[in-house]
Amino acid sequence: MSGERYVAAAYVVVLVAVLAYVAIIAAKLGRIDRELDELTALARERQAPEREPVRVG
Repeated sequence: MSGERYVAAAYVVVLVAVLAYVAIIAAKLGRIDRELDELTALARERQAPEREPVRVG
């Protein structure tokens, strides 16, 4: 193999590694987003009922 082929192969390896990293991060972000939606729904369900205003004095 000539030097150019090694450089091209190195670029391909780096590109594949970066794409794999981005795919993993995207999957984690999607999971975190779903968990956050679930936690938000649970927090809204558990909120105390709204209180009626009371006149003082």
